[in-house]
Amino acid sequence: MKSHHYQTTIQWTGNLGKGTSNYKAYNRNHTITANHKIDSILASSDPSFLGDKTRYNPEELLLSSISSCHMLWYLHLCATHNITVLNYTDQAEGTMQENKDGSGQFTSVTLHPKVVIKEASMIAQANTLHHQANKMCFIARSCNFPILHDAFAETSPSQD
Repeated sequence: MKSHHYQTTIQWTGNLGKGTSNYKAYNRNHTITANHKIDSILASSDPSFLGDKTRYNPEELLLSSISSCHMLWYLHLCATHNITVLNYTDQAEGTMQENKDGSGQFTSVTLHPKVVIKEASMIAQANTLHHQANKMCFIARSCNFPILHDAFAETSPSQD
């Protein structure tokens, strides 16, 4: 069996001069980098947890990882099934439940892929391939909560 290893670096940039001397003495800002990547991802905690709303938070990054992995598998499956995808957009949504002790967990994610394909005759199969993509997605297979799909495929008006 083949193994793949990944490494990222998280660098906290939120020391305001007093470190973590108290809960409000620091901000949650940090950068996410990976070897051989040009840019860093600017990140923080969710604003509900005193984070910077202009930066990505871990929950958004998890959601975008699920959406991205699904899309990559879906495009692969479309290519192998001779379905020409012209455009793909997903407005993914996730729900995290916070517990009384401050811990929490995602309870569900719903992907909303809107796909434009070349041939109208392939719409039904294009919609069905989302289920197979979910079964193949490395990230989705690693999650312990449901990942649902509200997928919609259509042809471009110029393709009709």
